[in-house]
Amino acid sequence: MNRILFESDEIDEDGVVMLRDHRAEHIRKVLKAAPGKELKTGTVNGLCGFSQVLEVSSDSVCLEVRHTNQSIQPWFDLILAMPRPLVLKRLWPQLATLGAGKIILLQSARVEKFYFSSQWIDPVAVRPLLIEGAMQSGSTYLPTFQISRNFKRFMHDELDALFKESSRLMAHPGTTTALGADNMDACRPLLAVGPEGGWKRDEIDLFAANGFSMFSLGSRVMRSDTACIALIAVMNYIFEFRPSLPSHHT
Repeated sequence: MNRILFESDEIDEDGVVMLRDHRAEHIRKVLKAAPGKELKTGTVNGLCGFSQVLEVSSDSVCLEVRHTNQSIQPWFDLILAMPRPLVLKRLWPQLATLGAGKIILLQSARVEKFYFSSQWIDPVAVRPLLIEGAMQSGSTYLPTFQISRNFKRFMHDELDALFKESSRLMAHPGTTTALGADNMDACRPLLAVGPEGGWKRDEIDLFAANGFSMFSLGSRVMRSDTACIALIAVMNYIFEFRPSLPSHHT
């Protein structure tokens, strides 16, 4: 927990927060913060800064909030073929940590329809996982997500409206093209990650027709969660350390 986040309605009109949950326990037992200590904090989807500990008791922590700085911004978007529910649960905090902005959970030919009945697409269940991931990263911003259960309709009617300007990249196992600065432009990346086993041929063709460049990390077939983390890490490296592309942290 590298930045403790508060919901906006937790901060009273005097700029004071009273915590009685796992965040208070973390402050007491892990950070061992005494009154007067300043902690890195932020408001969910808002400003960040520091909060000063005012009081510490056996079951609560009281802090005075001082949020004046802009947070690290999300830097990429993701189209993800709907994974198995437990895989999705594992992915939510990691995607928030890595800096996802908008996430589309997409039906594809190799996705089982019952995946969409999972509790892990319920915003109430997902939000704590996203907050956990954002606190780990030090950001205040949570990814947003939406469900699209019609592949062709999404590609034809929704894709361009949601992602007008993007560097469109499609991951597919076994492709001989590697990801590099030469197949990325200066626009915000939009990454499409398929189901285990990859996209089907007609899906690949539709992605290509909509400006997606296909690439692979090699011949190994990965689980959705492993593939996402590996792919985003490669993109992050390119954006951070290749001088031909602007850093996503600026």
